[in-house]
Amino acid sequence: MSRVELGVNLPIAGEDATPEAIVRVAEEAEAAGLGSVWTFERLLRPTVPIAMGGEGGPVMEPPEAFGNVYDPLEVLGHVAARTERIRLGSSVVVALFHNPVVLARRLATLDRLSGGRLLAGVGQGWMGQEFEAAGVPLKRRGAGFEEHLRAMLAVWGPDPVRFEGRFYRIPECEIGPKPVRNGHPGLLVGGVTPAAIDRAARLGAGISLVVFDWDALRGQVEAYRGAAEAAGHAGGPVVVQVNGPVTARPLAERAPLTGSAEQVAGDLERLDALGVDHVFWSMTGDPAERVPLVAPLLAR
Repeated sequence: MSRVELGVNLPIAGEDATPEAIVRVAEEAEAAGLGSVWTFERLLRPTVPIAMGGEGGPVMEPPEAFGNVYDPLEVLGHVAARTERIRLGSSVVVALFHNPVVLARRLATLDRLSGGRLLAGVGQGWMGQEFEAAGVPLKRRGAGFEEHLRAMLAVWGPDPVRFEGRFYRIPECEIGPKPVRNGHPGLLVGGVTPAAIDRAARLGAGISLVVFDWDALRGQVEAYRGAAEAAGHAGGPVVVQVNGPVTARPLAERAPLTGSAEQVAGDLERLDALGVDHVFWSMTGDPAERVPLVAPLLAR
């Protein structure tokens, strides 16, 4: 039996995003024995074509679902009150759109209210229109993102808190609540570039990856584990997001971790061999189909 924890995305985007559907999927996922449910952050849908993933990516019309995305942390707080066991994940909240003190307190509060169930995935963002709307320069990414993470780690650390950086400063003070676990509330850093992977490892955070092909995923996980060892620790959780469905019928051509339950079961063995801790499917379509399609994998 696979050791990797299985999860699904909550229906927080597009026409399927309703309070009733969100709660229903979360409750069904917990009842079925899945390990986690997931949200993501999207501020807006531009009305012009965009480079998906940032500069240099394929130019396309932004998905219609981008125009109606529920706030990820508000959703997880709502779901926390309706569940007892299942882990609550974000992949990802765009940290740079938020003040680090405010975001750190929101994440710690959610972690406390849920009994330590939060997997707090954060990233640095890529869509220029969102940075413009948030009033944050796109060049804040990179060094500015790392400083933001360090400021949040300071907030979650012991009092008195004090932080002096180029972009963010926190005067000596007391800040609470603190996360349930020492250090941070299951912090994950999203990214696939060598710099992002190294950043997560150096900061003692887990890593949130998107799988496109097996060779790339293997290289990313190995790079993360190696960087964590070089930093003097074992690293945090490794989370893999699948941008595709589990299907009722086998697929003749498929991406990793997509297709029928029988096809995906073999892929889960490959995740086990890589030491992946969590995998979740970011699925579109009828929310009522998500848990019934993924739940059979628990027996494999």
